[in-house]
Amino acid sequence: MPRLTNKVALITGAARGIGQATAELFVQEGAEVIITDINDQQGAELAGRLGHLASYIHLDVSDESHWQKVAQQILDQFGRLDILVNNAGITGFLETPGPHDPEHLDLDSWHKVHSTNLNGVTLGCKYGISMMKSSTAASIVNISSRSGMVGIPGAAAYASSKAAVRNHSKTVALYCAQQGYPIRCNSIHPGAILTPMWDAMLGDGEARENAINAVAADVPLQTMGEPLDVAYAALYLASDESKYVTGTELTIDGGILAGSAAAPAKS
Repeated sequence: MPRLTNKVALITGAARGIGQATAELFVQEGAEVIITDINDQQGAELAGRLGHLASYIHLDVSDESHWQKVAQQILDQFGRLDILVNNAGITGFLETPGPHDPEHLDLDSWHKVHSTNLNGVTLGCKYGISMMKSSTAASIVNISSRSGMVGIPGAAAYASSKAAVRNHSKTVALYCAQQGYPIRCNSIHPGAILTPMWDAMLGDGEARENAINAVAADVPLQTMGEPLDVAYAALYLASDESKYVTGTELTIDGGILAGSAAAPAKS
């Protein structure tokens, strides 16, 4: 039997990358999947390809009014939500003017990154809880990052926001347990996963291949990961197989955080 049969799932930032891979896998495993994003064309096309188990709704995760509307739509249609994957996120490199280092950071850029990465997850959890209380077994999966567990000299806002997601996930887990809600909450921490988010850092053509090889050289498994590697982790945490797992984090990084003697590169 598919692992998510009769589950209703909402995935944010699902038009591409990790969100897309997760949506595809969840549909394959029998879930009714609500794909959300701000990229309407790609999101709608993905839902169309995935068939009757998938639908698309526009959602800017940083806007509370959007969450209110989406929550009402889901409750009207399904009466509940069983799975929420808070995946939407930005580095800020493409979306803001920056800079993003701790000494020179641009405050508006800092706020923009946190608005999407942290506020988006916070609002997702807020409205997710309200939709999930009527489920018999619900799961919130927050996509944080390896950068939420270590410092990143040139991406202070991104690292800060992802660290906050890690901690907030534990708070949500404890709150739901305290209230007696049938809701678990965990975070996933991807490392070097080859997604469109890396495009600004990798470049094009031969330079891109060289950059990918350089990143892979610093990974113990000697390769960058794929979106599906993270999607399978989300599948485990979303399914009833992890019914006794809450308030923890799962790192998907090819072994990077297992231990390293590398120092930050000199500018």
